[in-house]
Amino acid sequence: MENTQKKKISLKEIYPEIKEKIDNGGTVKLPITGISMRPLLVWGRDTVDIVKCEKAKKGDIIFYLRDNGQFVLHRIVGVDEKGYILCGDNQWHLEYGIEDRHIIGIVSSITRKGKTFDMSNVPYRIYSSFWMEILPIRKYVIPFIRKTKTFIYNICDKLGIIKK
Repeated sequence: MENTQKKKISLKEIYPEIKEKIDNGGTVKLPITGISMRPLLVWGRDTVDIVKCEKAKKGDIIFYLRDNGQFVLHRIVGVDEKGYILCGDNQWHLEYGIEDRHIIGIVSSITRKGKTFDMSNVPYRIYSSFWMEILPIRKYVIPFIRKTKTFIYNICDKLGIIKK
């Protein structure tokens, strides 16, 4: 019987190949892990295509390497004299001081349930603009959404509409 299990490989292990491919004009498809870019990107459901970043700007989602060696995929929400200001869509704490030297690439498209859309897609642009505009109130909006979803789920569970 053929072994069809997938082997998990850390980004750190394949980073040199990823960087080389992107720097040479190629595209790298990465699965989403983590929850920092929800609701746009969902762990285990979505993948992103990463390409070389010529010039990053507000609203772009970049793939970058922090000085501590951590790989991150977050949105640029601003720029200041120290570099880019970043934040995950599911967060409200800002990260400062990310410079061009940290950027590995930029998200050019997202694949969800077999359908791919690029970053110029109108519904995506609307979502992106809206999500950046509510940044000052995200610390209230995100917990409210979570609590509301939990409340509805619990009611549906008690009514027998869904089963755990």
